[in-house]
Amino acid sequence: MRGLICGPKCAACGLVLSVWGVIMLSLLGIFFTTHSAVLIEDVPVKKEDIHQDANPPHRIYDLYNKVGNNCFIAAAIYLVVGAFSCCQMRLNKQKAYLVN
Repeated sequence: MRGLICGPKCAACGLVLSVWGVIMLSLLGIFFTTHSAVLIEDVPVKKEDIHQDANPPHRIYDLYNKVGNNCFIAAAIYLVVGAFSCCQMRLNKQKAYLVN
């Protein structure tokens, strides 16, 4: 079968992991862009980001937004991998119908 790269179990595993990745990273992206205080440990803040700025919250909020955008980009990549896994599952089903 043309275009078949992985088997049915691998495709199903990729689909499940992709769904989880899209949900998790989308939620993290939302929480980072809303500047959730709980996630401050995951923001790459340096001492100069706090002390050298006249308005320190704005620089930290920019870092929050950058991390949030990175989460959305990673969620989009997971979405592409999920679509690929879905295509692989369909190709595997077609192969099973052709064999039977």
